[in-house]
This record gives sequence, structure tokens and C-alpha cells, in this order.
Amino acid sequence: MSQHGPQPVVRQLPTEEARDLLALTRDLAQREIAPVAAAQEDAGHFPRETFALIGETGLLGLPYAEEHGGGGQPYEVYLQVLEELAAARLTIGLGVSVHTLACHALAHFGAKEQRAEHLPAMLGGSLLGAYCLSEPAAGSDAASLRTRAVRTGGGGDGGGADGDAGKWAIDGTKAWITHGGVADFYTVLARSGGDGARGISAYLVPGDAPGLSAAAPERKMGMKGSPTAQVHFDGVTVPDSRRIGEEGQGFAIALAALDAGRLGIAACAVGLAQAALDAGLGYVKERRQFARPLADFQGLRFMIADMATKIEAGRALYLAAARTRDAGLDFSRQAAMAKLFCTDAAMQVTTDAVQLLGGYGYTADFPVERYMREAKVLQIVEGTNQIQRMVIARHVAGPESRS
Repeated sequence: MSQHGPQPVVRQLPTEEARDLLALTRDLAQREIAPVAAAQEDAGHFPRETFALIGETGLLGLPYAEEHGGGGQPYEVYLQVLEELAAARLTIGLGVSVHTLACHALAHFGAKEQRAEHLPAMLGGSLLGAYCLSEPAAGSDAASLRTRAVRTGGGGDGGGADGDAGKWAIDGTKAWITHGGVADFYTVLARSGGDGARGISAYLVPGDAPGLSAAAPERKMGMKGSPTAQVHFDGVTVPDSRRIGEEGQGFAIALAALDAGRLGIAACAVGLAQAALDAGLGYVKERRQFARPLADFQGLRFMIADMATKIEAGRALYLAAARTRDAGLDFSRQAAMAKLFCTDAAMQVTTDAVQLLGGYGYTADFPVERYMREAKVLQIVEGTNQIQRMVIARHVAGPESRS
């Protein structure tokens, strides 16, 4: 965020507890995260200590049930927390979103015994998760994944909670995994049956499992403090009690998680865009040309108005989708719309912020060039924006005809 401080955001929060939670988040973000963000990103430092602090404050399990160590908060509150964290540093906001995504399968599809055994540690703040769906040859077409899980003992259907139902050996490679190599647990989608979406199952794999390794992190144009790496599974063995849901249910589990995860990306995008606007405003109010502040020039004022409008519209869109989810209604279309609009808006707003600062915007002395580089990845992760358009069109116009 700007050294001149963030612009006030008017938030509609459902409870006093939620207001206190946002105030706590804002204080933590401004005191612990924002001051070191630029230096740590430049150094490629993964802020595990910051995630530990966030975990201690209870922010790593907000949308999940209190009985398992979660915060019991509705999605409309959780997403606004994400927005605040992402405004301070996208590596943190996106990292919390990915951890929440990694917990989704177990929280919503796991057996009662599985949730009781694993969720308290996953949601309590001491562990950090990763989500393993994409592969080198299976990105947008996730149903074509090749990582395979084969039964190695026992038999029958253990229902995901029977430790005597045998074990699974997982072999393959996952790609573009946020927290790859540093996560404490991985939610892994692997092929347990035939081809296509119906042959995929979900597994909860410990980060220290024998045979699990990570490649060197990818060299990225932004978010250098967030490790993204291939993760290799070489005969990684897990008991059937770590299979989540039924055999063959994995792809449906993955799609449900991605709908929720797309709202997390949308909130992060709005937070990043807000930070860029704040930085741009701080600059144009102080920088003088032709004996007056840049903020007095109509051309720049119109640009600022457009930036602010995109941010406000994006925030309203992701919150409307979140409230639809909280009401127990289908929100897949709204999630795709929010992810598409908010990330496209973040790309435009951060680009305009660089323009507001002119030559200074292109230097690393100001944060807006980093914001612009970071915004780009949000149009790609958790379903590219071209995929979002396909999802939206399918909801609005119906499925494509097949000749």
C-alpha cells in the first residue's frame, strides 16, 4: 500500500465480530506485512513466519466450522479479510486463499472421522496446505490428468475412513503448485480408474511423505516470494483413510473447490487494485507540474475515476457471489464472473497506476511496477479468464452444440 496510507473502504459487515476481525486484519497487514513486502519480494523470501502469525490470529481457517478449529465466518467476511491481506502483499493474500482451497475437499467431502482427525491441525494455523490439480500436460483440461493412484493392499471400498481398506501408491507430477516444496500437506487429485473425469479421486498427502519431492521453484515475473513448483510423486503411499470422498468423485470435488477458490482470487485482485490506486493517489497529490498538483489535471482525474469505479464494481461483484454461496445457492456462474471481472480490472488498474507515476512508475522505487507484474498471474491461476468466459457462456447460453 502507499506510504500515504490506504483510501478508506466502506464495508458492509454482518456482525460486530466481523468488524473486529477486519480491524484486526487491517492492523496486522499495515504493521507486519506491508512494511517488509517490497524487500521480501525482491529477495524472493517466502514469509513462512508471517503465515505462522496469521495462523496464530485464526485467519487460516475462517470459512470453516468452529468445531474443527475454523472461524465459522461466512464467505462475505472471509473474502474481505483476503482483500485486506492482498492489498498489503499478494503473496500473503493468495497464500491464504490457496490454503483455504487445500482444506476445502476434506471439510466438505471428508468422512466425519477424517474431519475430526485432520481438520483441527489444518485449520488451527500450524500447518500450510497446497492444492495439486494441474499437471505439465493437463492445465485447463484438468480431466486429462495422468498422475495415477493404484491400490497396493487390502480391497473393497473403505468409504474413505477405514484404515484396513488398503493403501494407495501415487505416481506422477503436478505443475504450477503454489507452496510446492514448503507445504505441510497436499490435496492431490489422481487417476484411480479409467480415462476422463469419472476416473479421478482425491487424496490428502502429508508434506513429508516418502517419495514426495519438489523441483526448483519456477522463475516468475511476479510474486517471487511465493514458491510455485512442480511436485513429484514417486510411489508415494497413503492409506485409504486419506482418500477423500468416494472413488471417482475427485473431479467433482475439484470443481466445487475451484468455484470457491475463484472468489478468493477475485478478492485478492480487488485488494491488489486498491493498493495500486492508493499508491497512485498518494503520488499525484504530492507531485507538482506546471505549478499545481498532478491530481488537479482533468486527464488524470478521469483515469482515477475509472480506476476507482472498476475496484468498487469488482468488490460488489465478488461480495454478491459470496452472499449467494452463503445462502446455500449455486454460485458457479457468479464465481466465474467475479474472477473474470476482478482480475481483468486489477490488470487495468495496476497498469494505469504505473502510468499515473510516469517514469517513476516504471522503477522499483515505487510499488506499482510490482503490482502490475503481480496482477498478470491473477488472470491465469485457478482457470484462465478464457476458461471463465467459457463457463459463463455455458451458464447463460447453454452448452455448446456437438455436431
